[in-house]
Amino acid sequence: MKRLAIKWDQVVVDPDGRVGGHDAGATLVRRLLRLGAHNGFAPTLVGPATRRCDGFDQVPLEFVEAESTVVVNLDVLDSMEVWRTLRGCCPQPALMNFQWAPTARYADKVPQLTEALSFALFPTFANSERTASEVREVIHRWTAPAVAAEAQVAWVNLGFRVGHVQERNEPDVPVVLYPAIYLSERKQPKMFLDVVERVHKKVPVRVEMRLHESHLVSELAMSVSAKDWVWVGPLTATRGSYWEALASTTAFLATATEESYGLAYVEALAAGVIGILPDAGWAHALVPEGYPFFWHSRDEAEALLLRAVREPDTCRAELDALVNGQFTAWIADKHDDHSFEEVLTRQLVEWFG
Repeated sequence: MKRLAIKWDQVVVDPDGRVGGHDAGATLVRRLLRLGAHNGFAPTLVGPATRRCDGFDQVPLEFVEAESTVVVNLDVLDSMEVWRTLRGCCPQPALMNFQWAPTARYADKVPQLTEALSFALFPTFANSERTASEVREVIHRWTAPAVAAEAQVAWVNLGFRVGHVQERNEPDVPVVLYPAIYLSERKQPKMFLDVVERVHKKVPVRVEMRLHESHLVSELAMSVSAKDWVWVGPLTATRGSYWEALASTTAFLATATEESYGLAYVEALAAGVIGILPDAGWAHALVPEGYPFFWHSRDEAEALLLRAVREPDTCRAELDALVNGQFTAWIADKHDDHSFEEVLTRQLVEWFG
């Protein structure tokens, strides 16, 4: 397999030469860099300057060794410009899109068509079957049939490192998690807060919201943090502390209208957190058929969350019975990240040799 170069313009490399942040993009970049290291080369991160980092090299795009490198681009709208830059020193640049979020709903035609052409012109790897379907839909909607027919799209669920899961440590007061790091409209944080407010009036609960620093200072975050039963703070400092916190969490309430995959939900479910999920396609893709904790309205979300915090052991037993074993083991088996590495490696070899 060729050397990998990862491009995501929002990546932050700290003074110690490590990729910083615990959001989905930063986590994906680290995983792709680890995958790149497995082929015997030092992986490359595209960045503003040449720099030797902790286990990888950072170089500007124009210095990438295009003849022997596949550029994995997480910034899909930039792919045609990336191709032009690489084409300056290589007749056949190897470039792959990595679509790791829901396909955008652009109001303007230029980015809308640019995205569609990017998907159609360059092999596109998606982070879930749902995202791959969206990519194909965008291609067929906005490109010519002859172009769409040649499009290459593949996918695998991102998954997580099963070994990170820690033994449960049940809290004295039930803990309800806001299962997102952003307060964006798509996540519907106000609905989440409305439901947990209703639940708190009936059962003492503690709500935890770990937010990206850009959303910690928002008006909504500041307002919510004034409640003595809601903790609003930054993301956990390490992966270990992140999994430790999940092991002490009782339930989460998902209110997002759309997700491309839902890694945060999967990790929480694997840690034994009872997930109250919307009755949506993206949520059904995460859990086994017959999952009993889907809501269709605010009242249903409230009732299910109340049951989860009042009778967590009974709820977990119901989930175990659903899979005739351990529900957490079912989640771990379905979403183990070994599949991600194996499928992506195989696809890279098929597309680029």
